Parts: sequence; C-alpha cells; structure tokens
Amino acid sequence: MAQGLPLTYLEAGEANGGTPLLVLHGLFGSARNWQTLAKRFAERHRVYALDLRNHGGAPWSDEMTYPAMAADVLRFLDDRGFARASVVGHSMGGKVAMTLALTHPDRVERLAVADIAPVAYTHTHAPFVAAMKQAKLDGCTRRSEVEAQLVDAVPEAPLRSFLLQNLVLEQGSFHWRINLDAIGARMSDLIGFPDLGDARYDGPTLFIGGTRSDYIVPENHAAIRRHFPKAAIEMIEGAGHWLHAERPQEFAALVEAFA
Repeated sequence: MAQGLPLTYLEAGEANGGTPLLVLHGLFGSARNWQTLAKRFAERHRVYALDLRNHGGAPWSDEMTYPAMAADVLRFLDDRGFARASVVGHSMGGKVAMTLALTHPDRVERLAVADIAPVAYTHTHAPFVAAMKQAKLDGCTRRSEVEAQLVDAVPEAPLRSFLLQNLVLEQGSFHWRINLDAIGARMSDLIGFPDLGDARYDGPTLFIGGTRSDYIVPENHAAIRRHFPKAAIEMIEGAGHWLHAERPQEFAALVEAFA
C-alpha cells in the first residue's frame, strides 16, 4: 500500500463498477469548490472530489511536494481497492495529477489537466499567504471585517471571495482551515514541477487552458508533448485561470467528451 495521508473527499454518482473519476482542486481550493461540476460528472461516473493535504478537511503536513501529494492520491486508490482512475486536476491539482500519471501510469486511465503545464512558473502566491496570515481574526464577527484586511494585497474581489472560502467560523471565532505556514514555506515547490527525467504517460490526455490565462502558452507545449505524447490541447475562449468556474458549461462539455 502506498505511503501517504488519508484524504477527505466528497463523492457523487452511483457505484456502477466503472472506473472512478477523481477531481483534484487547485491551491487555496477544496473539494467543495467542485461540488456542482462533480454532480454533473456523476451522471456518467462515480466521482470523488478530494481535499488535497493542507486544504479543506485533509490532514496537515509540513511536506508539500508533488510526489508526496501524488502518494496521498495513490493511498486513496489503494484504500478503496481501485486499480485505476481517471483524473481531472486544476492548477496545483493538475500538477498532482500529472505527477501521479508520470510515476504510476498504470493507475491512471485518462488524464485531464486544467490550466497548468508540467513546468516551473516564475509567479508566486506568497503575497496572498502573507496577507491571510497577517489578517487579525481575533475580535472579528463578520467575514467582511476579514475581507477588508485583504483588499490591499488582493484587490480583485472574486479572488478575495475565493480565498475567504478558507475562513471558518467555529465557536464564535474565525480561523483559516488551510495550512498557510506549510504552503508559504513550500511555495517554491508548488510553483515548480518535480524533475521526473524522461518519464512519460502514454494514456489519453487532455489539457484545457483559458485564452485569458498565461499558464498554458505555446512555449509550454514542448514540455507537455515530451511527457504526454498523446495530449490534446483545448483552449476556452475568454476564460482565465479559474476556467471551470468562469466557463463551467464549456469546461464540463470538454471533460465529458473526453472522459
């Protein structure tokens, strides 16, 4: 059995003996972000939307590498006796999915990657982590009071709302349900991609990008083809990095036609 953390998850659809479909969220996200799409995918699949380590209800760990997160997903499969799964991953979750497919190709039946490539990026989300950590939660009684503290670092209202989904009110006090310390300390790993040499996944693969995003650009295509020689690349017109939330119908249609 694979070493890894036991992940929390949401499930949808009937257990019909077919290959399960796993959905892996991005950085600062959780399985809950995918509830609506999971229900749609569940019309044809048994769907498991996972909380990746240090997110949602999953266990926390100081280790935040992609091989470690892929081991968590492998443990999820092993614990349930699943020989294989189709995997959909967005952003960070896409890198987890790619790492799993490249290191254990026999466990991945089909792979769909949303707006990320198997490359290291130069951007960082460290300012978001810093702003969330610096927010004074004691004494706050409304989410708007916390949001006001993020405005300077996160001027875009939709992005603030997304980050605030990690703010939890319990017993009259707010706290973050995301491991900001580990994420901040491992940011270089998260924006990078592990060196897996000439590893390749020869199964069916679909990359879906947004034309308003700079995560899947022509310069990344060579790395995609090197590791995923059967990859198709589709772009959703007018979509940004959170393409599954901005263009859910177009995104779901592409995944359904593929998976």
